[in-house]
Amino acid sequence: MQTRIKQSKMFRKPETKPYFSKNRKNATKSNFGKGTIASAADSRNSNKIPKPFFGNKKGRFVAKKSNKFSGSRIDVSRFIQKCSIEDDKEEPYVPSNRFVDFDVDQRLKDNIVKKGYINPTPIQDKAIPAVLQGKDVVGIANTGTGKTAAFLIPGINDILLNKRNKTIIIVPTRELAEQIQKEFRDFAYGLKLFSVLCIGGTSVRNQFFELKRGYDFIIGTPGRIKDMVQRKAINMSEFRTVVLDEADRMLDMGFIDDIKFLVSQMPENKKALCFSATFPLEIESLVKKFLKDPEKISVKKSDSLKNVDQDVVRVSDKNKKLDMLCDLLKGKQFNKVIIFGKTKHGVEKLSIALNQKGFKSESIHGDKSQVKRQRALKFFKEDKVNILVATDVAARGIDIDDISHVINYDIPATYEDYIHRIGRTGRANKKGNAITFI
Repeated sequence: MQTRIKQSKMFRKPETKPYFSKNRKNATKSNFGKGTIASAADSRNSNKIPKPFFGNKKGRFVAKKSNKFSGSRIDVSRFIQKCSIEDDKEEPYVPSNRFVDFDVDQRLKDNIVKKGYINPTPIQDKAIPAVLQGKDVVGIANTGTGKTAAFLIPGINDILLNKRNKTIIIVPTRELAEQIQKEFRDFAYGLKLFSVLCIGGTSVRNQFFELKRGYDFIIGTPGRIKDMVQRKAINMSEFRTVVLDEADRMLDMGFIDDIKFLVSQMPENKKALCFSATFPLEIESLVKKFLKDPEKISVKKSDSLKNVDQDVVRVSDKNKKLDMLCDLLKGKQFNKVIIFGKTKHGVEKLSIALNQKGFKSESIHGDKSQVKRQRALKFFKEDKVNILVATDVAARGIDIDDISHVINYDIPATYEDYIHRIGRTGRANKKGNAITFI
């Protein structure tokens, strides 16, 4: 009989208090659609953690980032941008290497070829040679640019050269950990290498059993890995490489102390790789403390996604917000939609309401067991439901083809969260659509 434990408090985001601007008279104005939209001046009290504020009937809007490490506000005009994929004249990237050129085990090359990989992405092209040379690396790149292969390929090659070169990969969400696990199995097929997935919402007993059987890689979230370390099921001194993926997201989720605890228990001669979409001061401090003379590789592009048509929907009466959403979803073009909400309760309530109104939806949030989250994703991928209602746990680490629309039913806390949300659509150079309710 499997046992389950409740999610630790360390997974919960701290509650935020409403932000009310004291200087709304000086707000700048811009016209869009029928209403007037304004962004207020910066808060005078920098110790307060702000969150979106909805103003008077004129449609005033203020939304500041809740991330205390990045203090700029969200200007609603940044939610509006027409798709310009056809006008994008950016020169295609010409890699310096091909995957067959990398100095890795031939069996690993064969698996890479089986996956259809020929030319590396910019982060792969620059990071893989550096990691193979034994360097610590800081990689700054947008989500969805192939960072997983950038650390898995050299990591697998290291373990093929020496079975003592174990690797631990720490990520912010369960879904991202599962996606990396799947990629690992593809790259390591037939190589007799083993990984253990250590994430919350799943059986502790099963993970104990798998850890005792032996492993080459551990892939997991900070809270569960720390729990296993404290239970003496994982010995951090065994690992020669640590990978921090989506480091900025782990910072936002409050995992920084857990990461410091885990990395501090590793050998001094470890290899450390840190991948992030942004580089806030807390991550810079972490890098200085735990990485030795790292090679910094930045291939980050503009935050605005040129192949995503972005627009807003003004809500003058919050009691009609659900009806406005349903009217949108009835459109024929809304064939595969992710709807983002800010709270677990709100997401579950919205999913139930949509099902009651005749739509087919599933929900993903932190209060759901991992089995139910996996089932929801499976139904969405297989088109058994065409609507997925989710908190920001689905904003990263979910790679699903042909998502037609992302709808921000609730305004994201930060602009970075907005970018990651809408990055679920418009993938593989296809046109996508993003709509934000304000």
